[in-house]
Amino acid sequence: MTLQQEIVGNAMQMAVVNLHPGQTVYCEAGKFLFKTTNVTMETRLGGPNGGGQSQGGGGGMGGMLRQAMGTAMQVGQRMLAGESLAFQYFSAQGGEGTVGFAGVLPGEMRALELNGTRAWFAEKDAFVAAESTVEFGIAFQGGRTGMSGGEGFILEKFTGHGTVIIAGAGNFIDLNPADFGGRIEVDTGCVVAFEEGIQYGVQRVGGLNRQGLMNAVFGGEGLSLATLEGNGRVILQSLTIESLANALKKAQGGDKQGPTGGLFSTHAG
Repeated sequence: MTLQQEIVGNAMQMAVVNLHPGQTVYCEAGKFLFKTTNVTMETRLGGPNGGGQSQGGGGGMGGMLRQAMGTAMQVGQRMLAGESLAFQYFSAQGGEGTVGFAGVLPGEMRALELNGTRAWFAEKDAFVAAESTVEFGIAFQGGRTGMSGGEGFILEKFTGHGTVIIAGAGNFIDLNPADFGGRIEVDTGCVVAFEEGIQYGVQRVGGLNRQGLMNAVFGGEGLSLATLEGNGRVILQSLTIESLANALKKAQGGDKQGPTGGLFSTHAG
């Protein structure tokens, strides 16, 4: 059954989900807003792909051990990724119920429909909520790509069937690299999500020459750009977390980067 949901709002959107009896949706801890009284809420460490949930068919002590190990692996992956350690599950009892979710930054939300043929990948913290038939995982992009790309090192991965809701900062734009010669280059902080089949990478901005150094030092992009290649949907955001943080620091009189950005930027932790 398709998740019945509506995304409302403008500058700070939220998703209002209508649950049928027996239907379950889960969210990352901290993304829940409100619910009707007939919607139950349960917090679990495990994700919907088995960890932390009871399994049919028993399996005795061995089954319990495998379940515990699966949960521990999921929690360990999310801890390494800096994600929330727990999920909250919501189910309607005795009739239809309503539950609301939102992201953590001012911006848009998007509902993606998975049909089991293609996975979706999203930036860290993009996940808001999903049906229990959608599996949430962590994808590591490899040392060289990830360390160069910053946000590209760790991605959220969604597989299975059903609806998953993601959020980003600013406004969204949908692109297909195939419409632009098969490849696009973007600021590493602008990537929100992309379909399986899109190749994600990171490249240096220019060469190690005068113009390359000018781009890195004065261009505000640092040394790297994200590259997206292939034929599939890509969702970009107009506001990056770094630019938002810099704007807030500047407004508070704490901006240290001066007029140049790029390599001269300093980010207080």
